[in-house]
Amino acid sequence: MTDNNQTAPRFASVDDVSERLRAVDYLPSTQISSTAYLADRLGKPVLVEGPAGVGKTELAKALAEVTGSKLIRLQCYEGLDESKALYEWNYKKQLLRIQADSGAGESWEETEADIFSEDFLLTRPLLEAIRSEEPVVLLIDEVDRVELETEALLLEILSDFQVSIPELGTITARQRPMVLLTSNNTRELSEALKRRCLFLHVDYPDHEREKEIVRVRVPEVDANLADQLTQVVATIRGMDLKKLPSISETIDWARTLVYLGVDTLDTETVVDTLHLLLKYQSDILRAKTELTKPSAVPSKQASSLFATKSPAGKNGAGK
Repeated sequence: MTDNNQTAPRFASVDDVSERLRAVDYLPSTQISSTAYLADRLGKPVLVEGPAGVGKTELAKALAEVTGSKLIRLQCYEGLDESKALYEWNYKKQLLRIQADSGAGESWEETEADIFSEDFLLTRPLLEAIRSEEPVVLLIDEVDRVELETEALLLEILSDFQVSIPELGTITARQRPMVLLTSNNTRELSEALKRRCLFLHVDYPDHEREKEIVRVRVPEVDANLADQLTQVVATIRGMDLKKLPSISETIDWARTLVYLGVDTLDTETVVDTLHLLLKYQSDILRAKTELTKPSAVPSKQASSLFATKSPAGKNGAGK
């Protein structure tokens, strides 16, 4: 990219990244903050890998918010091609114009110049990010779902942030977007794409960090309940399940427990609300079996993880 496409630094330091992300309730690890800072300074995309539900997409949203940038999202899927990722011509509109010009006696040269103009161009996310006059965070979500041909297109765009449209010429980015590509590791990405990007692996947070996330995102939950529910989630994530609970599902569960008036977890409440965390019946049944075993949690937690329900049913749920 040429110098006139460079963007002023968005962050002053790694600490600046951390503080600003925390201000919008995204609690980054040091690795996340340092990678975001270096991506900004080096002008390189970030490939964010990790299991589904660990906050990869939320990171892009938070970065857009703290930098005052427009978030442009390209949701990847099998079969995504250039016409849906970059641009295509509005063929129906072109056909109508051809028919109208033909009836009016216009020459083909005049019609051709007309139908391949901006008025007939359908801009897709990649071209939108390149042409944007305002700062952009470009999120290329679940890039591992696309075919190799589309991956090659992405690599070409990310190399110099410009695109050549035969009928219009070369369009170069007015300013460099901040780019995040997310992957759930459903397939191996090409070495060429990996070389182009900084790499960031995001995993499920440990118990203490997830407890902090819950307290920030659901301020109504008290410390004891936050500790208990995140211990349960950590235990469930250690099971052999089809889909492990995401951070957003932990937050939803915490919010649900608050709405139900629960202030201390017991086995019955956990079992009754497992559907907030797990979305496969086989997972729910397995978790129910495991969580009701005496050895379901580490011995040092066993006495505090679940309370014994009182005869009156007062565990907060009936308040």
